[in-house]
Amino acid sequence: MPKLLTVSDEIVEFLWTERVAERFGSVDLVLAAGDLPFDYLDFLASALDRPLVFVPGNHDADLSGYSRRRGLWLASGFPARYPGPDGAVNADGRVVEAAGLRIAGLGGSIRYNDGPNQWTERQQARRAAKLVRSARGRPVDVLLTHSPPLGVGDRDDPPHRGFACLHTVVERLKPTIFVHGHIHPHGQPVPDRSMGETRVLNTVGYRILDVP
Repeated sequence: MPKLLTVSDEIVEFLWTERVAERFGSVDLVLAAGDLPFDYLDFLASALDRPLVFVPGNHDADLSGYSRRRGLWLASGFPARYPGPDGAVNADGRVVEAAGLRIAGLGGSIRYNDGPNQWTERQQARRAAKLVRSARGRPVDVLLTHSPPLGVGDRDDPPHRGFACLHTVVERLKPTIFVHGHIHPHGQPVPDRSMGETRVLNTVGYRILDVP
């Protein structure tokens, strides 16, 4: 049963010290749901010596258009400095495998201004449909997003409204767990929720999870 460290949105100070290896050295994988400094993610992957899979949040840099070939990052076909966490796997719009798990990712939030990684409901629905097709009819173990689904742990204010299309993604991909960030609890307890058989959890700050 893989053990995961999941993080999002808020830096946890002790995680950015060598103490993280002492306390969480037994985890198999780090999942990041967006809006964290990329050097924080690099540190976690290095200190724990574990793979790290992430999706970008609405406060992260735009990572679209970058590709890696023979160890070199390219943008529009030319060598470029990659702004993201160099050793991590960006799962945005993809199904990836790590620590024996199939992980589907979808980054970004609902569009509320002109910042990066923001999508209208229609735009995200197109991205979600492409993600579902890429799964080729096979279920996934984890759905990793920045924003929550509409009506499942989101908020009423425009920047924190969830995506309706994520309900379809859950129906089609049948993840065991659905990990998201974006909704800051501000010190309040955040209960896990469910969508059918899928456990939905907010990982702002950090969580430790065992995935069946």
